[in-house]
This record gives sequence, structure tokens and C-alpha cells, in this order.
Amino acid sequence: MEDKVCLECENPIKGRSDKRFCDDACRNAYNNRRNSDHNNLTRKINNALRKNSRILEEVLGNEKMTKIQGEALRKKGFNFEYHTHHLHTSKGQTYLFVYEYGYLPLESNQYLIVKNKFEK
Repeated sequence: MEDKVCLECENPIKGRSDKRFCDDACRNAYNNRRNSDHNNLTRKINNALRKNSRILEEVLGNEKMTKIQGEALRKKGFNFEYHTHHLHTSKGQTYLFVYEYGYLPLESNQYLIVKNKFEK
């Protein structure tokens, strides 16, 4: 029978027959290394979404809706490539949302900013 070795440090493993790592540190190091590319991409996207959400919240303030020029959003650092979902209205309009804040492209590079009325 072949001795099992840790997938991270390759030291012999003692214990259960299905054990893959010699300790928690090796298990964590292995999984962190294995998932680092995915985690970096996820982190980048989540950071962009959070930033977009903060910008829309700041622009909207205490209003129910407001209009803003697309260039003004860009200057604040808004990235139009990142949003969480779409909302298609019965009027045929499509709002793009970043979590609970939505924006609707209008004419003349303006955007209507709203907060989802279903949020508590």
C-alpha cells in the first residue's frame, strides 16, 4: 500500500484514509493558491460593482429619481461595463441595476437614476 502525501507540502499523511492534507494550514494554502486567479477576478468585479453602487447612491441622495449626464458619472468613476441585473418595464424600457440602484439611458447622453422601490 502506498503512503499518502499532503497535496500541498508532500509530507506523509497520517490519519483517515480519505485525508488529503497534513493540517489546516496546508489545506488553506492549497485552496488559496488554487483559487487565486478566480478570487482576483471576483474581487475586481465586486470592487467595481460596489464603487458603481456608491456613486449612484451619492447622485440620487434623498430623491426618488434624478437625471445626470453620462460624462458626469464617468468623471465620478462610474464604470458602465458593470451592473448586476436588468429590469424591463411594460413601456419597453430597460433599466440597468447595480444592486438596488438603477439607471435608464435617456436621450442626449443623460441617465435617469432610481432606487428599486421593492427594497426595504
